[in-house]
Amino acid sequence: MFITVETADRTAPAAVIVAIDGPAGTGKSSTSKAVAGKLGLGYLDTGAQYRAITWWMLTNGIDVNDPVAVADASAKPVIVSGTDPAAPAITVDGVDASGPIRSAEVTAAVSAVSAVPEVRALITDLQRTIAAEAAHGIVVEGRDIGITVLPDADLKVFLTASPEARAARRNGELKSTDPQRAADLAATREALIKRDAADSSRKTSPLAKADDAVEVDTTDLTLDQVIECVVTLIEGVRAEKAGRDIR
Repeated sequence: MFITVETADRTAPAAVIVAIDGPAGTGKSSTSKAVAGKLGLGYLDTGAQYRAITWWMLTNGIDVNDPVAVADASAKPVIVSGTDPAAPAITVDGVDASGPIRSAEVTAAVSAVSAVPEVRALITDLQRTIAAEAAHGIVVEGRDIGITVLPDADLKVFLTASPEARAARRNGELKSTDPQRAADLAATREALIKRDAADSSRKTSPLAKADDAVEVDTTDLTLDQVIECVVTLIEGVRAEKAGRDIR
């Protein structure tokens, strides 16, 4: 287990590794960043890493629909992820990729690239290394964190929401960042359902809820309510770990 616990004067909170999974539009990123910021934890958006390698494939002329070509090229890009929840950064071969990885082209191709076993193996190793180096703990969000990446995480949370709620949120995000990309709710809903099917049915590390994960349905909750729920869960885990340390 990749845990470093600060015990000076028994005042520093126990370091915790938190896995937050769920499909798109459930509030994973907003919740994870806010929770990490509130509790002084690191933050890792694993989806950004898959987007980063997808962006590299597209910009380097790799056929993203050819699993063999993707696998052969997967070890070439150097992806570096920052873990500051206030300013999460990601670079590819030293180039800031935080903007380009959110393009519609990358969104359309990321499922195909992330389904390639060689890609998932490389990115999973990177994610585990980052978690291992998070001395004060970290919130890691994605789709296979509790199942595959960090099966021994101190806390696993699986966020869900109705397709309608998720579509409305995703459209709201698009309108605030790129109004031209905003689609009608029906189209967004269908796109999300299609992505769910692709992520849940892939052979390698599919989207799934871990047996010991706490499921939180965010359909009728505000973002603040979801954040408070997860903070409460983490504080409970911290208290339990602190109690074990004292004993």
